[in-house]
Amino acid sequence: MRIIFMGTPDFAVASLKRLVEANQHVVAVITVPDKPSGRGQTLSFSSVKQYAVSQNIPVLQPEKLKNPEFLAELASFKADLQIVVAFRMLPEIVWAMPTKGTFNLHGSLLPQYRGAAPINWAVINGETETGVTTFFIEKEIDTGNIIFSEKVSIESEDNAGTIHDSLMNIGADLVLKTVLAIESNTAPSSPQTFSGTQKSAPKIFKETCLVNWNQSAKSIYDFVRGLSPYPAAWMIWQDKTVKIFKTTILNDVPENDALPGDWQSDHKTYLRFKTNDAWLSIDELQMEGKKRLKITDFLIGFRF
Repeated sequence: MRIIFMGTPDFAVASLKRLVEANQHVVAVITVPDKPSGRGQTLSFSSVKQYAVSQNIPVLQPEKLKNPEFLAELASFKADLQIVVAFRMLPEIVWAMPTKGTFNLHGSLLPQYRGAAPINWAVINGETETGVTTFFIEKEIDTGNIIFSEKVSIESEDNAGTIHDSLMNIGADLVLKTVLAIESNTAPSSPQTFSGTQKSAPKIFKETCLVNWNQSAKSIYDFVRGLSPYPAAWMIWQDKTVKIFKTTILNDVPENDALPGDWQSDHKTYLRFKTNDAWLSIDELQMEGKKRLKITDFLIGFRF
């Protein structure tokens, strides 16, 4: 089949690489336009573009997906199938173009955690299981018929970064499995159904990441790891913005009159904050303008 691949970050590169290494016929790649970055404002390429260029695959970078010139160029590749991994929402004129349709790889077990940040929200909500799903794209976002899914356990020490990497690699295999099934006309296509509470995964903004010390220690522990390493939970402390990357729940600190948000430190080995039911040790943090540090290294050089 003639395949067009759409994606942007490293998460998508793994799937594209898997297809190329399996000798699938990827005729073009669609990714975001180059953008200036760094102090020198030099143009930077998306991870997907970097890999595509290294493999001599044609790259299209439309500003607008409904641009007539882009649509004409897209049609000229005569794709049988389009694959979307960590890209953006497609207009129907794009996803309906190939004869065998367009499928997406999503970082959750659909229909749970539809939305832009499924990995983060699954960890934030304390889930013990998540996964990846391939599904045919339809008009409503993340609602199309499911092709395949694969489950992954979330351990108590996992964070969004470790789960991202697990799903990236498992997802790459699932993309290839899906392509082979579509090519042989054996791909399942099951409507999404669910029972119980529907959980969503909306886009995460800076204000989303502010720690609320009035919550339970377990909720904040999951919140921190669900946002680590990026974009990172944060708080205002010592009149500075501080990112928090790792915490530990403390169950052996004597009860006192501390209120949620109060803190204690020996200025050498620990910094802990009171939640609504326990104390939480800050194990790794980053003060604004400084490097990410383990708490002992941070306290050595910090003046309260």
